[in-house]
Amino acid sequence: MLHLLKLCVGIRDIAQLQSVQAARLAAGTALRHQTRNFPRRAQEIVDGGSLYWVISGAILVRQRITAIEAERWDDGSACAGLHLDPVLVPVQGRSTRPFQGWRYLEAAAAPADLSATEADGADALPEPMRRALQALGLL
Repeated sequence: MLHLLKLCVGIRDIAQLQSVQAARLAAGTALRHQTRNFPRRAQEIVDGGSLYWVISGAILVRQRITAIEAERWDDGSACAGLHLDPVLVPVQGRSTRPFQGWRYLEAAAAPADLSATEADGADALPEPMRRALQALGLL
């Protein structure tokens, strides 16, 4: 199993990502993310892999990738469409440096999922405290 790591540009926290995606689903839009480069190891990703989102400098949440298809941008140029499961799974936060595009993430290097109790507790923290704890690798 193989995962992808991608920056979640313009999103400040998991709640905002969930809100944006819920609005897309409510509008009848497919839940997918388009990216310029098509993963050469797509089959390994689709076989149980997830898209790990980097939000505000830390890996915070993942979504299972259900399909990867060749698609087109609005201008007609080629891209890859990452079709996503609507369930967001919070993970143990880990700081990461900014990068462009996406990166492969081996299963052994992926952060562990948070239990429902752990996720609820982290969501209850004030935003500045949660970010500080994430920067220290404690969430």
